Amino acid sequence: MKSAIKELEALIALSEEDIADIKQAKHNTQFERLAIKEEKIKSFENKKAMIDREISKLMTAEPSKALFELLDDEQHQLLDLLKENLAKLREVNQRYAKMVLSVGAFYNTLLERVVPTQMEGYQKVASADASFLEVRA
Repeated sequence: MKSAIKELEALIALSEEDIADIKQAKHNTQFERLAIKEEKIKSFENKKAMIDREISKLMTAEPSKALFELLDDEQHQLLDLLKENLAKLREVNQRYAKMVLSVGAFYNTLLERVVPTQMEGYQKVASADASFLEVRA
């Protein structure tokens, strides 16, 4: 359980770095952390699955007892810490998601003003107003 908690703490720290970087428009560093975050998520999921299997074994071995009776004090504390870190990660990721949506909306609005588009069927195409732009290769 301790290693699963460490993975969650690392994910929280990475997400907080993402929040700090998005505020400063350091998008490349956020993209560079994606692989690290994906690796940490997979690692946490594997460790969480192992915890689930162990708890399931305990409950199967003694079905008449409640979970709180099967775990000792340290295990209860670790389980509580795991829950707290999951809640904190959720909160940090929600803040980050709001910022990502805001930045995305800003860039989309900016792009729409620079290159006005109109719908042709199901596709957006540059409108005639965008003819002032010239692309040279």
